[in-house]
Amino acid sequence: MEFRCSFAREATVDRVTDPSESRDSAPPRTRRDEFVVFLIIAALIWPIVAVGVVGGYGFLVWMSQLILGSPGPPN
Repeated sequence: MEFRCSFAREATVDRVTDPSESRDSAPPRTRRDEFVVFLIIAALIWPIVAVGVVGGYGFLVWMSQLILGSPGPPN
């Protein structure tokens, strides 16, 4: 028995192969553009991610202690 996937065949046929529509048509990034993106990532995105991760871990510990009790020997 031979398996044929008509969707995959259609997807490869429909793919655009025109060389004028390549990624080279976009304007090249300058060093300043890359520096601005770096500053946005370093000054805005990573601090927000760090606060979210630490806050999420604290919330997880808080909820686990609420359900399971405080750590340590039982009283």
